[in-house]
Amino acid sequence: MAPLPPDLPVVDHHCHLSPHGEGVAAAVRFRKAGGTHLFLATQRYEPGVPVTLDDYDRQFRTTVELAAKLWTDAGVVAYPVIAPYPIDLLEAAKSLGVVGARELQFAALDLAGRMVESQQAVALGEVGRPHFPVPEGFGEAVDDVFRHALEVARDARCPAIVHCDDLDASGFRELASFAARSSFPPGKLVKHYARTFVRSEERAGVGASFLARRELIRACWEEPGPWFLETDFLDDPARPGAVLDLPTVPRRALAFWEGEPDRRERLRIPFVDSVKSVYGFAPAVGERRPA
Repeated sequence: MAPLPPDLPVVDHHCHLSPHGEGVAAAVRFRKAGGTHLFLATQRYEPGVPVTLDDYDRQFRTTVELAAKLWTDAGVVAYPVIAPYPIDLLEAAKSLGVVGARELQFAALDLAGRMVESQQAVALGEVGRPHFPVPEGFGEAVDDVFRHALEVARDARCPAIVHCDDLDASGFRELASFAARSSFPPGKLVKHYARTFVRSEERAGVGASFLARRELIRACWEEPGPWFLETDFLDDPARPGAVLDLPTVPRRALAFWEGEPDRRERLRIPFVDSVKSVYGFAPAVGERRPA
């Protein structure tokens, strides 16, 4: 099998790494498989849910510092994506109450927005709704937080990476309609962890970050974009390889490349063109970390 073109970026659009897990070593495995760039989504690095703004400040800064370390120690370009996780609202409410947890999420989103504006991160994420029914009394607060997330991302002029149930065409339309009520452009909205193939013309302008499964890549192959490939790698020692192992995207790209010239241009859609369309910049092999 012919290697991937040396000037083609190979991008995992959504993964999690931790200084307490495999961390840099996972990024090295990703690079050795042919990966060049990844979008590093924040996660909890400390026991328990964040219950103060200082907790979130430490979490976001850990993500930013880890991204810098991946560049220097693994040779992988890493773009930080930060926001309070939607499910944090439910857990924080146990000690703060619903109102207090909602206010904390608002403050953490404002902090994330400021960090995007200062170019420490490239997007807000994951934002949205829990992927399971919320207890009675939480529905309004969940929507309030999601709405505020879109307003912050709108004002910061950055994408919003959405966590929610898997969506069909009607679900994408509902998501776009919710965003429109906050004057948030659907072209800056990306549904991450998409597990059902929905054609681009049926997604109401919303981007899809598909889990890098073979059947989804085959379904996407003729799609114009924007669409991405991701592993949602969790870097959890208790769940090795979950959701997909970090080298999966470059391995899938190599399998679908097979040295055919026309497929080179198709691979540019998730790895270059879609990133440029949604984020406003294009990944490039050999790019330097900003000073």
